[in-house]
Amino acid sequence: MDQLTVIQNRLSKELSGMNAIIHQSLFTSNELMNTVVSNYLTTKGKQIRPIMVILSAGLFGNVNEHVLHAGAALEMLHNASLIHDDVVDETTLRRGNPTINAEWGNHIAVLVGDYFTSNALSAGIKTGNIAIISALSDLGKELSLGEIDQICNARDHHLDEESYFGMIRKKTASLFRNCAKMGAETAGATPEEYLPLVEFAEMLGLCFQIKDDIFDYYDTKLIGKPTGNDLREGKVTLPLLYALNTAPEAEAEPMKALLRRGDLTNEEIDALIDFAKSHGGIEYAYERMRGMQREAEQLLSVYPDSQWKQSLCDIFSYIIDRDK
Repeated sequence: MDQLTVIQNRLSKELSGMNAIIHQSLFTSNELMNTVVSNYLTTKGKQIRPIMVILSAGLFGNVNEHVLHAGAALEMLHNASLIHDDVVDETTLRRGNPTINAEWGNHIAVLVGDYFTSNALSAGIKTGNIAIISALSDLGKELSLGEIDQICNARDHHLDEESYFGMIRKKTASLFRNCAKMGAETAGATPEEYLPLVEFAEMLGLCFQIKDDIFDYYDTKLIGKPTGNDLREGKVTLPLLYALNTAPEAEAEPMKALLRRGDLTNEEIDALIDFAKSHGGIEYAYERMRGMQREAEQLLSVYPDSQWKQSLCDIFSYIIDRDK
């Protein structure tokens, strides 16, 4: 049993309560909407983000009903972004099942994504905490800007780590950062008290995206996307960035020329992946994650030892070691 499953089992009561809020929030008299939403919710995914909300509240000793509404709000907003992403990326499968856009078309998918967003705000309002509404608003903006940054990085061929980390900080780490903030806020903690936790969560989010990006360099059916899919979409991630910026110029320049040209063949994608691997890109990405993990765990040292604190550390290890 992996670390995440242990935590999920430990939080089964809280997660059941949160999922009940999601189902109640999304229920409507419209038969079509109910069918689409019910089918979508049959596979919940790992729910790492709402788990982070609950653990963050637990760190401050107060997992209450408002915490569950905050977790539900964040999970619905996260799923809204996934539904919209599937439309943009023309994705046909998610979690092994047909996406809403594949089964019902883009029009319905966009409307369902909007419906999730509206219900996320409604659940946030039920916390009675304006800081939660503010966090949801900020998160929506950051997720959108992160996606735009990714498009710009690909279009303008920004092959530097600063651009990459700036993009994933908005696109992915913002979710984890707001998980911690929302959990702590609804538990009654002050910003001064939860600042180290929020910084921990941001590093966790960065590592989550780096590990997701590493998957693109390997052929495995567990991931659910073909090898090199990021490169097909013009996305250059940390392993390849490192190789491009540290390899001898005579070896790196032909690879950069391929990226600038775009419209890569399968053979060219394979060449770029092999280049990243042979020049230490994967090892470097793991080094960066382990370094952030050590720094993040040090941030948590200001809090008393507890199962909540240990679970936060365990999730960090799970994120780095997971195989899907």
